[in-house]
Amino acid sequence: MDERISRRAALRGLGATGALGLAGCLGGDDGNGSSGSGTDGGSNGNGGANGSGSGTTTTGSGGGGSGPVTIGVLEPLSGDLQYYGQLALWGILSGFAYKGDNDPLTDASTGRKSLSVGDTDYELLVRDTQLDPSTAQSLATDLVQGEDVDMLLGCTSSASAAQVISTVTKQAEVPTMIGPAASAGITADSETCGEMVFRASENTAMDARSGGRFVAEQDEVSRVYLFGADYSFGRAVVNNYREVFEQAGIEIVGERFVEQGYSEWTGLLDNAQSAGAQGIVAGFTVQTLPALFRTYLTGNYDFRVFGGFATRVTNRIIGELLANTLGTPLTEQKLQQSNLGPFTTRYHWNQYDNEINNQFVDSHVQAYGSVPDLFSSGMFTAASAIVQAVEESGATAGEGIANALRGMTVADTPKGQDGYTFQEYNNQARSAMTIANPIPTEDEFQESWGAAVMPSAPVATIGADGTTIPQDSEQMNCSL
Repeated sequence: MDERISRRAALRGLGATGALGLAGCLGGDDGNGSSGSGTDGGSNGNGGANGSGSGTTTTGSGGGGSGPVTIGVLEPLSGDLQYYGQLALWGILSGFAYKGDNDPLTDASTGRKSLSVGDTDYELLVRDTQLDPSTAQSLATDLVQGEDVDMLLGCTSSASAAQVISTVTKQAEVPTMIGPAASAGITADSETCGEMVFRASENTAMDARSGGRFVAEQDEVSRVYLFGADYSFGRAVVNNYREVFEQAGIEIVGERFVEQGYSEWTGLLDNAQSAGAQGIVAGFTVQTLPALFRTYLTGNYDFRVFGGFATRVTNRIIGELLANTLGTPLTEQKLQQSNLGPFTTRYHWNQYDNEINNQFVDSHVQAYGSVPDLFSSGMFTAASAIVQAVEESGATAGEGIANALRGMTVADTPKGQDGYTFQEYNNQARSAMTIANPIPTEDEFQESWGAAVMPSAPVATIGADGTTIPQDSEQMNCSL
């Protein structure tokens, strides 16, 4: 096929100089390369980087053309961050299963996964990046050059995603569905956005813009202090909160970036108090949040803390901290009096009450022993969108699938029917976001969630039209 021949030629032409390295899809809850541990959560994802592993097959109902559609999947399925890679893969497998009216495959190891939706066969070539850049680069190159994949799917780290895009996607013109990497820049910066770059997963700008909009609409906070981690994740959070707050007339009384893992919070929180802040934004991950929360909870501060809910890994750590600081048993009253939240959530299992999400939650618990988590909806939707593109276009090659994805409203998503739409100006899917308070984990979810705190039922929903970076924003440097 000419399209595939040109991809192989492009990658061969890169040689050693063109390969910056596909970083090993590592990342924390933010999906931007921060460290953390996530070794719990289900099957151990064993399987080497060579893609070995037992093949699994399932067939199902639905429409579509012939096949197969071959998709290279890159996620970290071993090591300290295997939970994040597993979570992404479980979402992908669940999306394909829903579209085919099947139970999701339970094997989350590397290797070939064969699925059928209607008349179309799908081959998922799952690779474990092992958090090693050179191994990941070799895998990505082989998937396109040696395996002739029609498209690439995955990457948990935004640094990894950027390198995939620059060294593989743009060079070989292979459609790439990034996720769950969450840096806003992937689909907002001219260096990484592109005609062949798509993302269904929510991003950091959506976290901040929905959270900022909620705070602004409450009329309870008029002065805020912005804190963020000094890298892409933290800066995206602060920049987007700032833009929303300034448009709403909320005064920014201070702004400070600190390195990941920063722990000397007393002086900085005192500064926020002295500046008259009524709320602070905390754009951090699990590396930094425990120290910040510990200082805040043991101090005498009048302001609230805003931010976002993360995965159960972070909720487990923060839940233990809250129990130790506030005392056991944790109660809703104790958490309300702590002035933590409310927080935004990209997705959690209890935020959406619809047939698709209810079935997704039930099948996810049955297959993997846990409820869907932060990354789950975006990756389910990525798979759902790919199947929809094939069904609507009749195409099974990458270029035809990409053409069908542009501007698509995805019909079947955990956020409901037509819950995600790919924006034509940057191929980022927009979707609603919810706001929730931290509450003690309810008895029915003690085993399947496994953390002391969980999101409450939504206290507000921010519509999809208000969550992403607008086309005319100064932060949007992508125009397709």
